[in-house]
Amino acid sequence: MEKPVIKEVVIVEGRDDTRRLNEAVSCETIETNGSAINETVLKEIEVALATRGAIIFTDPDFPGHKIRNTILERFPNIKEAFLPREKAKGKLGGIGIEHASVEAIRESLSQVYTNMPDTEETITLADMTAWGLSGSSEAAIRRRYLCDRLNIGYANAGQLRKKLNRYSIDKPRIVNILEELTGE
Repeated sequence: MEKPVIKEVVIVEGRDDTRRLNEAVSCETIETNGSAINETVLKEIEVALATRGAIIFTDPDFPGHKIRNTILERFPNIKEAFLPREKAKGKLGGIGIEHASVEAIRESLSQVYTNMPDTEETITLADMTAWGLSGSSEAAIRRRYLCDRLNIGYANAGQLRKKLNRYSIDKPRIVNILEELTGE
């Protein structure tokens, strides 16, 4: 099978991630060299965004989220891809893109979200409660299922509501996914 081609530049944490990505897809990467992302890397991302576009694809761990948030602060309309934590576990317990299967990487990069920071909030706190995503004993399980199915990275209730609004994910899609979970 021919490797999928990603036209945008993919932002990863290090060279092990670049190596693994190149086994799964044909793409160019920018490496942040860990969570101490510097101005040189941010300028490189700025050039990539202006010319080809860019996708943040960091590890599903605390340093990865920190890098993602640093980049989002500077470039709020950048695209994002998420790798579920379960699909990023190494044999020795490490978490990272470098441990993911070729299939998991391809799946994550096929479901890219564009951050829409200035969109109107359509998902409310009341929606989150009504859907059992907040304020119930099953809320964490329901959020994990929804996040995994949407491939947006796990989030607590407040963060999830922000993500759903930021990525303009509509209510019927959320309801359909939650119905799959309960078999309604």
